[in-house]
Amino acid sequence: MGKRLWVERNKDGSWDAFSDDGAHIKFGKDRGQFTPGDLMKIALAGCAALSSQFAIEHTLGEGKGARIVVDGTYDADNDAYINFNEQVVVDASDAGLSDEDADKLKERITRHIDKGCTVKHTYVQETPVRMEVTIKH
Repeated sequence: MGKRLWVERNKDGSWDAFSDDGAHIKFGKDRGQFTPGDLMKIALAGCAALSSQFAIEHTLGEGKGARIVVDGTYDADNDAYINFNEQVVVDASDAGLSDEDADKLKERITRHIDKGCTVKHTYVQETPVRMEVTIKH
């Protein structure tokens, strides 16, 4: 089992997500709040960021990273995303990489994300969701 997470509703209609280890994020459907669909995209981008971090820092230096942009195609008829598009952009302009070194870095980043991104692995396969509803009264 993974980390235990839960969400609770706030009086203003927003929601807070918590984890056993103290993580917290606010979300909802109002302006300035991440929606659950946004959080899916953030999970994909965040996973790629963490998965690619070693390859990027190894080549460009500690503290360097990528800017990862994720969008998706939403199918309103089925209320589901039918795909996600992920762009990984690494600013190596001050590193003096040759074309060959840039290609090698691109390949390493791709390999690291393909191997280590659990969210991507989950999204590309059918993932059953079991749900149980409990009413306390």
